[in-house]
Amino acid sequence: MWKRFRKNKLALFGAVTVFILCGVALFAPWFAPHDPVSIDVDHILEPPSAGHPLGTDELGRDVLSRIIWGARISLAVGFVAVGISALIGILLGAISGYYGGWFDTVIMRFVDVMLCIPTFFLILAAIAFLEPNIWIIMAVIGLTSWMGVARLVRAEFLSLKEREFILAARCVGASNFRIIFRHILPNALSPVLVSVVLGVAGAILVESALSFLGIGIQPPTASWGNILASGKDNIEIAWWLSVFPGVAILVTVLAYNLLGEGIRDAIDPRLKK
Repeated sequence: MWKRFRKNKLALFGAVTVFILCGVALFAPWFAPHDPVSIDVDHILEPPSAGHPLGTDELGRDVLSRIIWGARISLAVGFVAVGISALIGILLGAISGYYGGWFDTVIMRFVDVMLCIPTFFLILAAIAFLEPNIWIIMAVIGLTSWMGVARLVRAEFLSLKEREFILAARCVGASNFRIIFRHILPNALSPVLVSVVLGVAGAILVESALSFLGIGIQPPTASWGNILASGKDNIEIAWWLSVFPGVAILVTVLAYNLLGEGIRDAIDPRLKK
């Protein structure tokens, strides 16, 4: 798998970019040249310069520092939200695919209902009734994005539960719990891994959109979305407030998509054209 993955230059680019982004987010206090929430009225809306490489915003805060700290927020939301969605999706998909019958009918019809509801509007409705903080946003995104994982896991379980090694495990008296978590689930996680990697990019986009609309991460906490929102109000005189956080979102989402595609091709080379 690694030999196939490293031959894919775009996937390697995505992996290296993700690694760098995670490092920048983890060590944000050391990489950021200024305090991201420090107001400086003497340097309001300054263009990129030696002192402020990406310029300043309407309160004189350093844009580079805010983007670096915003990376920590965006990646944290992506990882935690996808972790929640993967946990729910794996659990429900495993139950549905392994037991079948009315378990499968009830769970899959619930998945169909959830898929009929526009996810972003469901998130907007949930946030409107709750206090918009980072933990609520993580939970809401995770609780509204597990359906794809559930379907993937169910399909894998339906395929694997009739294999010879599962029949052998039943013959020697293995419990359903052991069969599910010890024998079937490890063999069903390959497509889930790809879905999780791609899901991080989707969660980052959703968080940025919510913050841009003013119902996500609230100022003065730095988020790529609320930096873009401030840039919208000053786009005619401060182009850097829109361009640089937009590029950060673009590069991050592109890197995760390339990484996910590379993992998919490495896991199953038959998918490559």
